[in-house]
Amino acid sequence: MYRTHTCGELRISDINKEVTLSGWSAIVRDKGALLWIDLRDRYGITQLVLDENYTSKELFETARSVGREFVLQATGTVIERASKTTKIPTGEIEIKVSALKILNASKTPPFTIQDDTDGGDDLRMKYRYLDLRRNAVQKNLIFRSNLAIETRKYLAREGFIEVETPNLIKSTPEGARDFVVPSRMNKGQFYALPQSPQTFKQILMVAGFDKYFQIVKCFRDEDLRADRQPEFTQIDCEMSFVHQEDILNTFEGLTKYLFHQALGITLGDFPRMTYDEAMRRFGSDKPDLRFGMDFVDLKSPADAEFGSGVNFVPAGFPVFDGAESVIAICAPGCAEYSRKQIDELTEWVKRPQIGAKGLVYVRIEADGTPKSSVDKFYSPDDLKVWAERCGAKPGDLLFLICGEDEKTRKQLSELRLEMGTRLGLRKGDDFKPLWVVDFPLLEWDEDENRFFAMHHPFTSPKPGDIVKMESDDRNTLKSMRADAYDLVINGVEIGGGSIRIHDRDLQARNFKLLGFTPEEAEAQFGFLLGAFEYGAPPHGGIAFGFDRLNAVMNGANSIRDFIAFPKNNQGRDMMIDAPDGIKLKQLEELGIRVIV
Repeated sequence: MYRTHTCGELRISDINKEVTLSGWSAIVRDKGALLWIDLRDRYGITQLVLDENYTSKELFETARSVGREFVLQATGTVIERASKTTKIPTGEIEIKVSALKILNASKTPPFTIQDDTDGGDDLRMKYRYLDLRRNAVQKNLIFRSNLAIETRKYLAREGFIEVETPNLIKSTPEGARDFVVPSRMNKGQFYALPQSPQTFKQILMVAGFDKYFQIVKCFRDEDLRADRQPEFTQIDCEMSFVHQEDILNTFEGLTKYLFHQALGITLGDFPRMTYDEAMRRFGSDKPDLRFGMDFVDLKSPADAEFGSGVNFVPAGFPVFDGAESVIAICAPGCAEYSRKQIDELTEWVKRPQIGAKGLVYVRIEADGTPKSSVDKFYSPDDLKVWAERCGAKPGDLLFLICGEDEKTRKQLSELRLEMGTRLGLRKGDDFKPLWVVDFPLLEWDEDENRFFAMHHPFTSPKPGDIVKMESDDRNTLKSMRADAYDLVINGVEIGGGSIRIHDRDLQARNFKLLGFTPEEAEAQFGFLLGAFEYGAPPHGGIAFGFDRLNAVMNGANSIRDFIAFPKNNQGRDMMIDAPDGIKLKQLEELGIRVIV
């Protein structure tokens, strides 16, 4: 046999055992008469030792020829290690080698196969098979595997049935761009890779499978960033005869179970927050609740204490006078920030990615005196009112941004997150889950001059808002609320879902609001509308971003290290060099003409 034990299991209790190990040479230390090799497999590292005084010349020379990442088989006796270490579980023992076989030699790797590697992202992606040997990456993928297993356990216990849905489907115009696949047998026609199994899981509800789930690959041809990949994985679920509360309770339960099983963490009950409240308090529909810094609208707050239209900003500063909103956050303990630090933050919010025109600050000195960058426009009493309204204490610093309300809130949301990071308030091991509910059903696109679905076209409006669908008034339609909900953890959208429309007439009315003609709706979704005529039950569901969930649970910012073979920011697989061109003959078989 190649091995009797793995490289991570031998302990002091195994002394004097004859063992055989196999793995990769991580480090070779040649000290002349003594030679050590750290042998690594996915279970750990065990140190091999060879002493020229008791080792045959042939064996010692074989060991001396070993380089990094050679594949070895070593047989020997477990002995107590002279220089013990607590850095690895096998640190009290080593193997006195009696036989060593090189199973395969290796070229010198282009980067070190260690947790703190010297390889850049592109290099590690090109040699991903080497990167995957690193303990840090293997740990992430093992975590992902265990999380998938626990997900299946929980959902199976709750009565869910796992059903696979097709990967070659029909292209739909809503949402992100589709990846399309030409059909050889139906020339001139194309499949699309699914952005989600949405319509299929609704069909399964019509078919009577009242609890469905799937850990499924999805595909979206969209611009990439750290938390996006062209192909990603969802925990996709649907349930029949349920209201919103049933779904929230079920999947809050799943989330608590996964945190307990995978991390040993017990989460409390998840708070609920409406979309409107989230936007008002944090300027984001996925607020990070690990820290405060709630927004304070100084120009026209709308809350129970002050009502609507109260203005804490007297006229006099033209920039504020002409702004729809003047919104502030209070950064605790930051009054000592230097002018250089504040100028750097001002430039940070003025970057094109943020788009703010400037940043106003108010220091609250140790004696409570406010000092501001707009002192010449406002009296100390005006500034004290701002400080009181923001709950600022001596030593705090207010930041104010003004402008169009929606843009200002988004800009200040970015600054809030940046300050949370700089102040160390966004700890990776602190988890604050939240349900965001009551999203708008529709959002207006000025460029397209039409409504789009905030989630997707199959989301049901709140029962009380259905009557508004008959209105021709844009503001009335914008005020419609959806029976939709998102799970947010630490400012990251982990999952989203909704109660679905299950009535053909209501679905047709929703398509009309989204600009579909009856003919277009029938062509795109006739199969679903037809199914609704055969006894569709009330149903709803949710999908968790499985890659994101793994990253958030491990305090990571990127999902790449939780995917075995990820793409880079240009959507390329650096290892296999994809996408790539195909032969002219293949294009001809597909009925695709190439115009040069």
